[in-house]
Amino acid sequence: MPKIVLIGAGSMVFAKRLIGDILTFPALSDGTIGLVDIDPEKLDTMAAVARRMAQQAGTNTRIEASADRRDVLPGADYVIISIRVGGVEGVIKDHEIPMRYGVDHSVADTMGPGGVFYFLRNGPAILEILRDVEKLTPDALVIQYTNPMAMNCWLANEATSVRNVGLCHSVQGTAFRLAEYIGAPRDEVRYWVAGINHMAWFLQLTWQGKDAYPMLWQAMQDPDIYARDKVRFEVMRHFGYFVTESTRHMSEYVPYFRRTPELTAQYAPPSAANLENYAAWRAQRDESFQRMRELLASGAEIPFERTHEYCTFILNAIETDTPFSFNGNVRNTGLITNLPPDCVVEVPILANGTGLHPCHVGKLPPELAALNASNIYVQELAVQALLTGNRELVYRAVQLDPLTAATVALPDIRKMVDELFVAHADYLTI
Repeated sequence: MPKIVLIGAGSMVFAKRLIGDILTFPALSDGTIGLVDIDPEKLDTMAAVARRMAQQAGTNTRIEASADRRDVLPGADYVIISIRVGGVEGVIKDHEIPMRYGVDHSVADTMGPGGVFYFLRNGPAILEILRDVEKLTPDALVIQYTNPMAMNCWLANEATSVRNVGLCHSVQGTAFRLAEYIGAPRDEVRYWVAGINHMAWFLQLTWQGKDAYPMLWQAMQDPDIYARDKVRFEVMRHFGYFVTESTRHMSEYVPYFRRTPELTAQYAPPSAANLENYAAWRAQRDESFQRMRELLASGAEIPFERTHEYCTFILNAIETDTPFSFNGNVRNTGLITNLPPDCVVEVPILANGTGLHPCHVGKLPPELAALNASNIYVQELAVQALLTGNRELVYRAVQLDPLTAATVALPDIRKMVDELFVAHADYLTI
């Protein structure tokens, strides 16, 4: 009867989805779900939602909830972290300040000045959570969803002893999209994917036992298909392999697509972070919350079904010794031999009753390893900056970011970083 703790459980979308997934597995639902969030109103609502869903599912699931994670962590077998420090307002600052200097982020949660400062805000909170896990439930497996994924997992590996794996939607989401592009049923496509989070590579793609890459190259010739994924198809055209993260994300990890307004207009979507969109996001979030409150008050059933999230499939595999393979983010212990040791890589992993077993990949094609490395050293400097309190390493991390280096002179990069330090001062520990 496992105990599963969700930290950052106030989300009416993501937390509800995970709770629903847990309740669809008998080996998981006959245990305890612990909910933690710093917003008491959202926490109370999600706890009521979870109890209603458990009742609907006919399970004996016990629901615990507290704003203090130390009340809930003892006895946990699994701890799932999905938090955001600084809110959407912080994300907008991550866009607006770099944009004044010419860095046109698309998402700003993984790389670039925005990604680095997103880590500097989220990292300290994650580190506090992990240290509580070490004290209160040291054998638990931590599943990390918060971005920037690679930096947060690297921090966990460097500063704590907790077992952890980072999960992302991009591999299975891209596989589904590639199946659509080549006209194959999604459950018939097979793949071997490795690299780093948000920049892993479909090293093999097969359908019915045959190489499906020729079909993908043919699909790229369709103007409608090409228009849906311009950046990723251009990366495949010039480097030979399809990448896991979306066109919107991938456009800001390399220097080729957002260096000028003209390139951005040609290849990549514009930034989604502005005050107008923020107002829409807030309205949508408030609407979801209100809709859930109304469902609870009316006594109506809360709809849910199992999703394609890896998380509960992994937990079920461990609890029942039913093998399940997935791509996850772990320490590079020689798994990818031409990427730096101890960085965080995204590789195939087998889950079963004995735990998680990352697969050896070997060498990536050197051009792919080079693209990965351009991001990895930014990640390493950001992690070391947080651990040592050395602000100079933050400047150097941003100076090495591929998109920033392609658009901003070194003196101006330092001015930009200075502004970001001031803008986020309330959430920084260095």
